[in-house]
Parts: sequence; structure tokens; C-alpha cells
Amino acid sequence: MNISLLHPRYWLLWIGIGLFWSLIQLPHQWRLTVGRQLGHLVYFFAKRRKQIALKNLKLCFPNLSYTEYQQLLYQHFESLGMGLLEMLSAWWLPDQRLKTLGHIEGLEHLQAALAQGKGVILLSAHFTSLEIGTRFLTMHFPIHATYRPHENPLIEYFMKRSRELRAEKAIARDAVRDMLRSLKTNKLLWFAVDQNYGHKNSVFAPFFGVPAATNTATARIAKMSGASVVPFFTQRLPNNQGYRVILQPALENFPTQDTTQDATCVNHLIEMQTKVAPEQYLWVHRRFKDRPNGEENFYSFAK
Repeated sequence: MNISLLHPRYWLLWIGIGLFWSLIQLPHQWRLTVGRQLGHLVYFFAKRRKQIALKNLKLCFPNLSYTEYQQLLYQHFESLGMGLLEMLSAWWLPDQRLKTLGHIEGLEHLQAALAQGKGVILLSAHFTSLEIGTRFLTMHFPIHATYRPHENPLIEYFMKRSRELRAEKAIARDAVRDMLRSLKTNKLLWFAVDQNYGHKNSVFAPFFGVPAATNTATARIAKMSGASVVPFFTQRLPNNQGYRVILQPALENFPTQDTTQDATCVNHLIEMQTKVAPEQYLWVHRRFKDRPNGEENFYSFAK
């Protein structure tokens, strides 16, 4: 660790890290209870994010009633709070504290894809239990996980170090050469490309019927490497029963020569899983921020 991370300007953050470390030592049921309460706090104070999430829900589920929107919005913030403690649990808790909570379906699909010898892209999306779902897979396979580096040096240190304690390697999301090296050695490469990264390397493809700027990295990397693409999702189960980790069969006839068709395929997979547990998708992100030329800005209230 760089000694500069002990500078007094980071002391408050260190205290916060210590507090969260203490919270994740609680039993699973209590962790989720605390997480829900954290979500309630965010719900009442994060007005801008609440507006963004509500706008996204109205775009994607246009036929709900006012009461249904409010209920789903509230449940989403509970899910965000639980997801924060799940993420930290995935980073810091030992296998024996977690392994009984993960119920993995479809390991045979992953094994079949690895048998091809060209690496596997684990195609996922930003669901609130994403990190802990990946942790369950690291108990069976070495995983190379992509991530977005954080601008705060202390948070970046903990993010990268914690992930590499559990996954074999953490790769910055723009380090394409490192991704290709991992696939060349028949590794599992995990990433989620369902956020809005602007027009660069993106095409507009429907997500819940709304054109969304969709990153084409999945298809591009699959084409360059010959790797199989295995959809991978995690669903938090009700009544503290743990987590359903879903591995689907490798995509067939993917990628194609049509980047928009490939992006539509990816969005459709994420949309289908979102419909199963809509409160668990990351609605607070401005998924539809970039628009085709001439279209309105959906988030003008949240600039």
C-alpha cells in the first residue's frame, strides 16, 4: 500500500471503511436488514438519483400505476442498500461464510464453453447483487474481472486489491489487450457493458423498446478472440434464502456481422432477466442519457 493513503485527508474515509467492515461481520439476515435501512436513507436524501430511477422505470414499464411506481422505486433503493453490503461481503468475507448462500445453475454451460479452449466472456449486467454473484463463481473457477477504476486513490486501492484477492485478476475496462491476453490463456473474462458510455464504440439498440446507446465491446472482443459468450446473472432470493446464480448456454451465431443486431441481442438478454426481479436492476444510472440526433434529453432535470 502506498504510504500516501495514510494522509489525514483520507482519515474520514478510513473510518467509514472500518465501519462497513464491522457491519459485514453480522449474520447474513442482519446484513440484509441493515442494507435495507441504508437504502431507506438514500431514498430520502438522494433526490436526484430517485428522479433518475423513476424516469427509467416509467420509460421501461410505461403501464404501471402511480402506486406501483412508488413501490418499485422504494424496493429498488432497498436493493441498492443491500447490494452495497453484498459487494463488501464479496470482497472481505471468507468462502466459508458465503458458500452456502450461492445456488448456481448451469455450471455445465460454462464447462462446455471452456472446453473450446478460447476463453469465455461472462456477459453480465449491473444488477445490485452482481459482485456477490461473481464471488460465488470464483469458488469454482479463476476469473479475470473488468472494472471501472475509481478516481479516489484509496477507494481504487481497496476495489482492485479486494477483487484480486478473490478473482485471479482485475482489469481496467479499457485495457482491451489485457482482456485478449486473458482469453488467449482460456480464462473466464467477466464484464458488464450495459451502462451508457456515450457514442464512442456504441450503437443505438432497443432496451425495453427505448433506443439506448449500447457498448459493442462484447461482440468486438468475442470476434477478435473467438471466445464463447456465456450470459451470467445473479438474483437475490426472497426471505434471506441466498442468491440464484444463473449461467445460460453460450450464445449461438454470436457475434454476427451486424453490430446493432449483436447489441440488440445483449440488451434483450438483460431485459429478460430484469423482468424477473425489476427492483434489482441499477435504475439510478442514466441508461438513456445519450440520444439519437434530435431526440429529447430524458434527464434534463438531473444535469
